[in-house]
Amino acid sequence: MEAKFEELIEGFITNKIGISTSFLSLPLAAALLQNIHKLNRDSRMERAGVGNGSVKDKTQKIRGDKTCWIDSKSKNIAEMEFLDMIKEFMGHLNKTCFTGVNSCEFHYAMYDEGAFYSRHKDQFRNDYNRKFSIIGYLNEDWQVSDGGQLIIHREDEEDQEILPNNQKAVFFQSDVLEHQVAVANRVRMSVTGWLKRS
Repeated sequence: MEAKFEELIEGFITNKIGISTSFLSLPLAAALLQNIHKLNRDSRMERAGVGNGSVKDKTQKIRGDKTCWIDSKSKNIAEMEFLDMIKEFMGHLNKTCFTGVNSCEFHYAMYDEGAFYSRHKDQFRNDYNRKFSIIGYLNEDWQVSDGGQLIIHREDEEDQEILPNNQKAVFFQSDVLEHQVAVANRVRMSVTGWLKRS
């Protein structure tokens, strides 16, 4: 796994965003995808809000995805494997980059056809604990025509568009890069979260 961790870190250092095209193994990606489908069938994927705590707005218009949080004490085999891998990455990140991250939170995200997420940053205005964002994609045979690109906005540079292909992970600083999700033309799924320092 260290090679994949270094791939994310090197990309982050040189380009402000790390990308690993095979961060998730095929079996793990398939198992997490199966979990999302089951959660959706069981009506546990809920329309996402914006903000947190008392300022959370579930009537917002800037995002259209559905989410379900992953319990940090989950006994689901795929979720345990994923969270263990993230904790291993956090340890590697702290050892090599001295980031001081000490916790994480992740949720499943599902964008139905026509859903999008407008331009934003991942850090709350009233909570600065989120330091890094990580997104793992679970979309098989994704094409440019399927939309749903992660669009990274940079000052004085051309926008960067990233297709949400299966197994791919992206890694960036939560309070620095503004980004958005383009309109999805088919159902788009991921496991998304943040490395935090409290």
